[in-house]
Amino acid sequence: MLDELEVGHAVARIKKRRAVQNHIGTVHVIAIANLCEFIAGTLTEASVPGSMRWIPRGMNIQYLAKAATDLRATGTLPAITAREPHDVVVSVDVLDSAGTVVVHADITMYITPRKTAQS
Repeated sequence: MLDELEVGHAVARIKKRRAVQNHIGTVHVIAIANLCEFIAGTLTEASVPGSMRWIPRGMNIQYLAKAATDLRATGTLPAITAREPHDVVVSVDVLDSAGTVVVHADITMYITPRKTAQS
C-alpha cells in the first residue's frame, strides 16, 4: 500500500500475511523485492519530467535480516535535471516494525527523452 508519494520520495508498506510468507514464516524475499520495485517505479514515474521516460536497468538488493513483521519501504531519488539519456539510482530501505533495515535495494533506472511524433 502506497502511503506517501512526492517528487524524490515515496513510502509504501506490506503486511505480513500468509500470502507473502515463506516456509519459515517470514516475509518472502521475492515479495520484498517486488515491494522495492513497486516503490522505485512509482517514485520514478512521479519524479521524471513529462518530457522524459524511464525503464529499469538493474537491481542490486541486499537481504540484511529476517523480515518477521509488517514492513515499510522508503525510496529516494535524486533530482532529475539532465535532459540527455542517463542512469539514476533509486535507493530503497525496507524496515520492520522495530525499525531494523531488513533489505536495502539500489535500483538503476535509465532515463531518456520521449520520442516526439514525426509528421
